[in-house]
Amino acid sequence: MIRGPLAAGLAAVTILTTGYALAQAPAGAYPSKQIRYLVPFAPGGPTDTISRAVGQKLNEAWNQPVIIDNRPGAGGNIATEIAAKAPPDGYTLFSGTVANAINQSLFPKLPFDFVRDFAPVSMTYVTGLILAVHPSLPVKSVKELIALAKARPGELSFSSSGVGGTPHLSGELFNALAGVKMVHVPYKGSAPAMADLLGGQIQLTFDNMLTVTPQVKAGKLRGLAITLPTRSPLVPELPTIAEAGLKGFEVQSWNGVMVPTGTPKDIVARLNTEVVRILRQPDLRERFAIQGIELTPTTPEAFGVFIRQDIAKWAKVIQISGARPE
Repeated sequence: MIRGPLAAGLAAVTILTTGYALAQAPAGAYPSKQIRYLVPFAPGGPTDTISRAVGQKLNEAWNQPVIIDNRPGAGGNIATEIAAKAPPDGYTLFSGTVANAINQSLFPKLPFDFVRDFAPVSMTYVTGLILAVHPSLPVKSVKELIALAKARPGELSFSSSGVGGTPHLSGELFNALAGVKMVHVPYKGSAPAMADLLGGQIQLTFDNMLTVTPQVKAGKLRGLAITLPTRSPLVPELPTIAEAGLKGFEVQSWNGVMVPTGTPKDIVARLNTEVVRILRQPDLRERFAIQGIELTPTTPEAFGVFIRQDIAKWAKVIQISGARPE
């Protein structure tokens, strides 16, 4: 569940979809050829999965091939640069993510500007992370964790899959809001990070729900809270971190469809209509819900507001933490 400008955008979709449908006609023959859908990460993760699902259904609706083009590397910046420089004709889609909002401040020099060079079409999903600790750590709540971290400054460590990702910056945001100093230990991927956490070499983590939930249910980790603004049906027993006592804490990983700036507005409108229709389909919603992912169709305007706010939020966290790209 989401709130703020994005929530308003979700509500507005129902009202505005009719207007977008009327705007389809000026797009003429679009689409009349193959569409490339650039994905900034390797196959298999949620960004790739949602992009393939949307691409397949666009293909079915328009009878034009939608080719997924995975270009991982540089924290998503390789694919982003390719998409930013693509012709703004509607035949290049880009799978934007929270990494783009983070990278805008994390990297000192980028060959693109995420706000300037992209036009939002619609958000596709949001999901959260779970704050989990090794069972040997004598805490059973967020408040107890904060108290222990204050009593043992610099002694508790949290793992992540690498510098600059949401797991890392969630820990830094926790440090800042709670007034504690837990030490970040970056790994080269989530698998070795999870292995050391399960082995007790690391005390806690902020990691994606699909990875952590089985470990919590098996008793190998203790879940304390989730990073979303409201509880998740995947782990309804876990409070939000804000609800558990750390006011103002909220982290959402997100994804959305974007196109290069300058793409005709009627094409953006037609894309929005189709993506919204696709994301409302019950089979797709159920498929992603079991992974802790909420499909969130929006208007282009609401998605744009959300992106700008997220960029500003992560800029503050990066400044406070001093995080730098690996």
